[in-house]
Amino acid sequence: MDTDGFLEDDIQELQLERSIASIALNASRLKSNEELEKLTVNENLSDIERAVYLLSSGQDVQRLSVITNLPHLLKENNYDCLRRVVPKVREVLHVAQSEMQLAASSAFLEILEKDLVPPQNYTQSFLPTILKLAENRDPELAMTWLDTLIDVLDLLPKDVIKRDVLNLAVSKGQLSQSMQSRLACCRIIGKIATKFEPFVIRKEILPLVQSLCQDIEFEVRASMCRQLGAVAKGLGLEETKSAILPELVELANDEELPVRLAGIDTVVEIIQYLDSETRKSTLVPLVCKFCEQAVEGEEITLPVIAKHVGQICHGLEDNFSDEEKLWLLEFFRQLCKLGLAEKVTKPEQNSTSKVPVIPEILDTDGRCVECRKHAAFNFPAIVLFCSSKSFRTELYPVFSSLCHDPNILVRKTVSSGFHEVCKMVGNTVHLLHQDLISLLKEDNMEILRAIVPNVSDILQQFVKGGGDTPSESKMNSMGDLIPALLSCDATISVTNDWRLHAQLLSGWECLPKCFLSQHIYDKFVPLLFRRLKTARPLPVKLAAAQTLLVIIRYNRKSEQRQEMICRIIEEYCHSKSCHNRSLFIDISRMVLQLYSKAFFKDNFFEFLLSLSTDQVPNVRYRLCSVLPSLKTLIRLPGDRTLLQQLESCVRRLLINERDRDVTSAIKQAVDDLDRTTVQMDSLRKQYYEEDLIDQKRQEEEELLIDMEEKELKEEKEKEKGKKKKEAGVSKIPAPRRTKPPAATKRTTAVTLDQSSISDKLSSHKDSNQLLSDKHTKSGSTDSVTKTSNKSQGPKTLRSLRNAPQNSPKAINRISPGISSAGSSSSRKGSASSTTSFSSISSGSSGVSSPVNSAGQRRSPASSQTESPNGKRNVSLRKGSIPTMSSSQLPHILKRKSSLPK
Repeated sequence: MDTDGFLEDDIQELQLERSIASIALNASRLKSNEELEKLTVNENLSDIERAVYLLSSGQDVQRLSVITNLPHLLKENNYDCLRRVVPKVREVLHVAQSEMQLAASSAFLEILEKDLVPPQNYTQSFLPTILKLAENRDPELAMTWLDTLIDVLDLLPKDVIKRDVLNLAVSKGQLSQSMQSRLACCRIIGKIATKFEPFVIRKEILPLVQSLCQDIEFEVRASMCRQLGAVAKGLGLEETKSAILPELVELANDEELPVRLAGIDTVVEIIQYLDSETRKSTLVPLVCKFCEQAVEGEEITLPVIAKHVGQICHGLEDNFSDEEKLWLLEFFRQLCKLGLAEKVTKPEQNSTSKVPVIPEILDTDGRCVECRKHAAFNFPAIVLFCSSKSFRTELYPVFSSLCHDPNILVRKTVSSGFHEVCKMVGNTVHLLHQDLISLLKEDNMEILRAIVPNVSDILQQFVKGGGDTPSESKMNSMGDLIPALLSCDATISVTNDWRLHAQLLSGWECLPKCFLSQHIYDKFVPLLFRRLKTARPLPVKLAAAQTLLVIIRYNRKSEQRQEMICRIIEEYCHSKSCHNRSLFIDISRMVLQLYSKAFFKDNFFEFLLSLSTDQVPNVRYRLCSVLPSLKTLIRLPGDRTLLQQLESCVRRLLINERDRDVTSAIKQAVDDLDRTTVQMDSLRKQYYEEDLIDQKRQEEEELLIDMEEKELKEEKEKEKGKKKKEAGVSKIPAPRRTKPPAATKRTTAVTLDQSSISDKLSSHKDSNQLLSDKHTKSGSTDSVTKTSNKSQGPKTLRSLRNAPQNSPKAINRISPGISSAGSSSSRKGSASSTTSFSSISSGSSGVSSPVNSAGQRRSPASSQTESPNGKRNVSLRKGSIPTMSSSQLPHILKRKSSLPK
């Protein structure tokens, strides 16, 4: 009991101490009346007057705000700001603190970048301040203003630079100046050397450059060495050979390491400015000397050589001898394995071998890893240097070593350039299969981020195999990459990097070009449907839907195409989840972009309009934005029924809608619909680009169906020939036939024709039964779909359209006022609908659904006409997926395909 009392007392004391501390903190934050009066400014002052007042008698915080806001003041009041504010800013900066000067340097650069002041005015008002403050005693502030000056020089006119900046650079570069001034001079010379003519550089700048190259301080020599490339670019070839190259060779052999490292960088930069003869006589021996020194034990320069080895080999490829090329190639191979377990023995002193051997280095500071990383980065350039013919023997072992390197940075670097190597190795690209599989199965996300953006290019290079077009045999050999791609997707899907996951799924749009259609259908389609259903980020869902639609478009079997489309409609348009129904609208937009207009009208038009009666306002709201696009698909008089359906949908939304946002959206849609004209087939005399694109898409879809029919026909002929061959021919001659009478001949012909038809039907049923049994043994990847198929029978577009209104899957999904997607007898009527969408008012739609005598909806994929004997002739239209009843093709969704392998 006493313990509880003591505990309560301690808690009260602690709360009291916290309250006292908070009161003291608030009191310290409060401003006194005098401070408030100093910070108070008259509100009636203009922006310019307020800025002048704050710069003259304001606090440092207020002055800082004025300097930061200087570009805005110049934009609004240019003349008054230049005349009154800028002079005050210059006065303040001479005695300002570092924070204010940093803000001023950024503001001055922004003024010139946005062209707020003419160059002449900028030279008079701002450039003198920059030049003066660049000589600040504080090294950090001086470097900041020097960086500003370097950036400003790119935007100033040449005459201004020559008059104001060149003289400053010459004065700063004298030996009597401080080392900091000479370093600033080197940077200014490197920036302005390309602004002038060669004779000006030779007269004004070249003597100063030679003087700085011989400076007593190695920091100055190194800084000037790094600017020799820009000076050589401005001087030209002859002056570079006579004046710059001797200085560069001397600096490359300097006794100080930083100067030698700068010399290596400059040699690589200056290659492009020299002719072939000079490269061969001067640069090749210099580069060979660099590499030999690195091999002999100067391990500090080895990472720099490894960084530039690709540029050296590519730039001097035509100047190296065959022996030097072999030496460099062996040098690069040793860089790729530097620091690994494989030890290289050094040749004896009396050995005549010229093969370079890099000594073993203790990788205490990561130099070996850095060398291997640079080697992986330069690998594509070395492939060009070596040629693709010798890739198998010379470079593939070390490339595989880099792909399996123990360090993550090395594997990440080689993954970033994997697609470049695939493009260069030609017909030996198949060697890289196992390396690609290893990288795709990595668990490290950095490696996957490096290789996933280029997966599409890599797969296409694999399937081409050095040629221009992929072949079926190459596609068949790509099957071993499928588990690696699925593993990569599984690894990324459990992380939070949804952007990378969406990028991977988008890259799979190339799958129809790289894999067989059956492999895609068996392995990737179930995964894409699963991602479309279970992925949480919307971009991942959209990427999966886009890739799935591309796969459907190029699938070689009509039954598989129909099954996938029916599944999309059933699981998303008729889904119980409003999110899935909303996603169906996005899928419909993608179909409009990928497929022909005829395909959309036959397979998606009616189901999309059925969402106008959805119970969720958000779904109806999103539908309104798609309605104008649907009107562009309609062509009169053939699509008269579709136009009536669209008018009925708009009328229903206008009359029955009670949600405010949906009402506003449908009114906007009506305005857009009125601005969209319905095209007439009979009046169209010219084709636009969109029409040509749509025509090309429809031709591709028709070609796919023709190819499938041709394959079926060839397969049937093969089976027929095989049966004849198995049956054999009897050796006993048949009895001699007598000429039958006419009536008997006709009866025999009819009997034979019927028997042949029955044989074809029976063989077709047998093949269907075999495929159905095979599919049953192999099992289905989606248990939910398999169960629903067993219980409900095959799903087709006709069965989805003819679903009864009181069924669970059709409640509030298909509007009773919307007619079917239209038979051809309705579409091809002579009269066209001319109703304006803005004139639609209350009342029912007045559009009846086209039904047959049995009370069922007619399929939009068939064209029905009246024959003279009163019967209907039904013919399938190309460009749409044929719908078949359950009596014609049983188990349509259970079969894998109708084509034998």
